[in-house]
Amino acid sequence: MLTMKGKYGLKALHYLSGIPEGTVAQSVEIAETYGMSKKFLDAILADLRNGGFVETRKGRSGGYRLAHRPEEIMVGHALRVLDGPLAPISCASRTAYQRCSDCADEATCAVRLSMLEVREAIASVLDTKSLADMSAMVEAARIDAEEFLEIS
Repeated sequence: MLTMKGKYGLKALHYLSGIPEGTVAQSVEIAETYGMSKKFLDAILADLRNGGFVETRKGRSGGYRLAHRPEEIMVGHALRVLDGPLAPISCASRTAYQRCSDCADEATCAVRLSMLEVREAIASVLDTKSLADMSAMVEAARIDAEEFLEIS
């Protein structure tokens, strides 16, 4: 399940993907936009900075910006930094695999085999979806909503 940290982190990255190139955004404006705690957001942005997704500019006119173009930042990669592995259970994880203590035969475990499928499905979506793709989805949804209101 997506944690609040992961959700807020994606919202912050989406916000930063929408600011003009060469500019920065302050965490207070991101927090106010989405109604989140600035203190919590600062911790999330620090993790994203340590993960190489955002850069900071210090000083009076400082703030945050993306470290890479929105097309280059994949949602799955950012979520792993914020929330850890995508797999629902540790024995299905590629990045944090741990054998289950209660499993007699991992190769034929019905739960593990099912969760491997779930992990692959999640990764196939999130590891191919960029921040630019997220923005395009939002814009398409806005257009659909406007067209629906015009018809109504």
